[in-house]
Amino acid sequence: MDKRFIAELPKTGLAGLKAHWPSDLQSGLLVFLIALPLCLGISVASGFPPSAGIITAVIGGVLVSRISGSYLTINGPAAGLIVVVLAAVQALGEGDALAGYRYTLAAIVVASVLQVLMGVFKLGRLSAFFPASVVHGMLAAIGLIIVITQTHVMLGVAPEPGSLFSSIAQIPHSLLNMNTQTALISFLGLEILIVWPLLNTKIPASVMVVLVGMLFAWHFGLDQQTTLAGTGYLVAIPDDFLTSFCFPDFSKITTVAFWEAVLGISLVGSLESLLSAAAVDKLDPYKRTSDLDRDLTAVGIGNVVCGLLGGLPMIAEIVRSSANINHGAKTAWANFFHGLLLLLFVVLFTGLIQRIPLASLATLLVYTGYRLASPKAFARVGDIGKEQLAMFVVTIAGVLAVDLLFGVALGIVAKLVISLVRGVWPGNLFKIHFTIGPKADGTIVVKLLGSALFSNFLPLKQSLATLEQGKTVVFDFSDGYLIDHTVMEFIHDFKLNYEAQGGQCQKIGQAMETFSDHALAARLMTADDRK
Repeated sequence: MDKRFIAELPKTGLAGLKAHWPSDLQSGLLVFLIALPLCLGISVASGFPPSAGIITAVIGGVLVSRISGSYLTINGPAAGLIVVVLAAVQALGEGDALAGYRYTLAAIVVASVLQVLMGVFKLGRLSAFFPASVVHGMLAAIGLIIVITQTHVMLGVAPEPGSLFSSIAQIPHSLLNMNTQTALISFLGLEILIVWPLLNTKIPASVMVVLVGMLFAWHFGLDQQTTLAGTGYLVAIPDDFLTSFCFPDFSKITTVAFWEAVLGISLVGSLESLLSAAAVDKLDPYKRTSDLDRDLTAVGIGNVVCGLLGGLPMIAEIVRSSANINHGAKTAWANFFHGLLLLLFVVLFTGLIQRIPLASLATLLVYTGYRLASPKAFARVGDIGKEQLAMFVVTIAGVLAVDLLFGVALGIVAKLVISLVRGVWPGNLFKIHFTIGPKADGTIVVKLLGSALFSNFLPLKQSLATLEQGKTVVFDFSDGYLIDHTVMEFIHDFKLNYEAQGGQCQKIGQAMETFSDHALAARLMTADDRK
C-alpha cells in the first residue's frame, strides 16, 4: 500500500465523526432499517421478548462501537444464536418461559465474562482451530433448525412441544391446519424477498416485507390478543420501552444445564463474532485489519450489559456489516448511528412496531435460514473436496441429532481422523514443523516440514504476523506432506493482505496430489516415506 493511499484512510474517533458523519449516518440509517425487523424476529424465535433484540442492537451500536477493535462491523443479535439461546430458555425454564428467560440472562452474563477474558488474554486466535467446513456445517444446521421451527409460525400454527424431529413431523399437520391470513402474509413476504433484489432499489427487501405484512395485518384485523402460542399474531412490545428491561436470575448457576448454556453461548457467540469480523475486514475497501482480541473483549463487555438488562447476546454480524460497507460507511460511527436510530425509533414509534405481524418476522428468518443451508452451500463445500463435504455433513448431523457443541466436536474429530487416514503422523497432528529465515537478497523463506493442518498451524500464523512488511516472502512446500484447506485458505488471505501492504508472496513446491480442482483444496506435496 503506498503512502498516498495510507493518507486517505478515514480518520477515527471524534475526528472521524466530524469528517465522515454524512456517509456514516446514511449507512447507519439503512442498516437500522434492515436491523429492526431482524432484531424483533430473532428475539421471538429465541424465546425472548421482542424488545430484547432491540436492547442488544442499541448496546452494540451505542456502546460497543466506541470500544471495539473493528472499523465497519455492525454488532447485534444474529440468527446463528437462536438455537443455543432457545435451548437454554427451554432447558432452564422447564416449561416456565419467563423463568427460563431470566435464567438464560444469567447464563449470558457468565458467558460474556468468559468472552472478555478470552479477549484480554488474546485467545481470539484459537478460532483458527475450528476447520472452515465444520463452522459452515454448524451454521447450515442452525439454518435448517430455523427453517423447521419458524415454518409453523409462518403458517399460524403452534406445534406441540417436543424435539426437533417432532417439529419436523408436525409440519404436514401445520400445512393442513394453517391460518390462511397468516400464511398469505408469509408467502407474500417470501415473494418479496425473492423478487425485490432484482429491482435494484436502495430500499431493503426486509422493510418491504414488514410494510406489506403490516398492511395485510390491518386489513385482516389481526391484533395482539389473537392467540398464537400465547404471544399473539403481532409483535407484543410494551408501550414504555423502559419496562422492557429484565434482570437475570443466577439461582441455577450450580446446575449442569446452566453451564451447558454458558458454554454454548460463549462458543457459538465468540466463534461467529471472530469469523464475521475477519470476513468484514476482507470487504473493507481500505483494507484495514481489526484487532480481533480487542473486538472480542468489547463484544463481551456489551454482552455483559445485555444480560444484565434483558437483551440477547450479540456478535459482529456479517449481513448487516456487508450492507454497512455497501452503503458507504467509513468508520465505526455508522454502527453507533444504527444503534442510536433504533433507540429513538423504539421510544418514539412503539405503536408502529406493535403492528408488525410475527408471520413477516418468521418469513425473514426462514429466508435467512435457507441461505445458510441452501443447496449452494453444500455445493460450495463439495467443490473444495470430498473430505470437506464429509465434515460439513457430519457436523450438521451431530447438531441436528444432539446439539451444537456435540456437532462441532464431531466435525473436528472427523477432520482429525481424515488427516490420520491420509498418512499424517500422530505427532504432527498438533505440532507443526517449519523454519523462517532470510536469504542474502533479503527474501524471507518460510519452509514447511511435514504437515500443516487446522490443528497445528497457529504457531505458523503467529510467526508470519511478525514479519517485516514490504519484503518478498517465499513459501517453500517442497518438503511438506499434507497441507489442508484451512492452511491453504490462511496462506491465500495472508498473501492478499501482505501484498496490499507493498510486499510480495510466492510459493515453491509442486503438489503430488490435490483432492479437488479448487485452488485452495487440501494437497499432498510428497509421498509418505515412512517405512
